[in-house]
Amino acid sequence: MQVRVVVKGRVQGVFYRNWTVENARELGLKGWVRNRRDGSVEALFSGDPNSVNDMQERCRRGPPDALVTSFQVFPSNDDPGQGFERYPTV
Repeated sequence: MQVRVVVKGRVQGVFYRNWTVENARELGLKGWVRNRRDGSVEALFSGDPNSVNDMQERCRRGPPDALVTSFQVFPSNDDPGQGFERYPTV
């Protein structure tokens, strides 16, 4: 299963990307996470459907200092790469 998510709210400057990398690697997912110039965070999760669903639930809450106000999920065919990476802002 593979999805792209866009998370909005207080999600930059609260270690959301690092937290996402740690959680995704813990779940054995491939993909990436990056900040967007509009203040949101975007991520691609690829792997076992149960793990992808678990990651989505974790991201709806985020790390302790985050405040998620919007969470969107889209199907994706993007290349997830070999591991889970943190990318720069786009």
